[in-house]
Amino acid sequence: MKPIRSSKPGGLPRCIYAFVVCPLIAAVGVGSGIADDKGAKATVVYDHVLPNVPGKSMKGILVEYGPGEGSPAHIHPKSAFTYATVLEGAVRTSVNDGPAVVYKAGQNFAEMPGDRHSVDENASKTEPAKLLAVFVVNTDEKELLTPLKK
Repeated sequence: MKPIRSSKPGGLPRCIYAFVVCPLIAAVGVGSGIADDKGAKATVVYDHVLPNVPGKSMKGILVEYGPGEGSPAHIHPKSAFTYATVLEGAVRTSVNDGPAVVYKAGQNFAEMPGDRHSVDENASKTEPAKLLAVFVVNTDEKELLTPLKK
């Protein structure tokens, strides 16, 4: 999986984009120029500056896992607080060398700044899974995922 880069939306006023277009994209799913040929596919579905929190933005990433797919061990930025919701299927994750936990559709979890993922994968070998990760992160942060060296 390549590092996730955020981008700024254009055209529509931000509030309309955030509340109308993004949920539609998350529900339907989209292709991604960010994804590798193998592993989870990550798509930036929104990127908005928080007007009442100087220097911070909210960025939404739709992560789509094929059956048995996952992403390599990685970290998120030290400025990032992440709240993730499983939209479809089940996702297995391990944070900071803790035990692996399986989250099913409708369940969610939070990650603290600088947390490390040693496991991030679809819990099923036969069904796809989708997760929406919402980051509150420094506005100038462009790399939302950095693979860990083995």
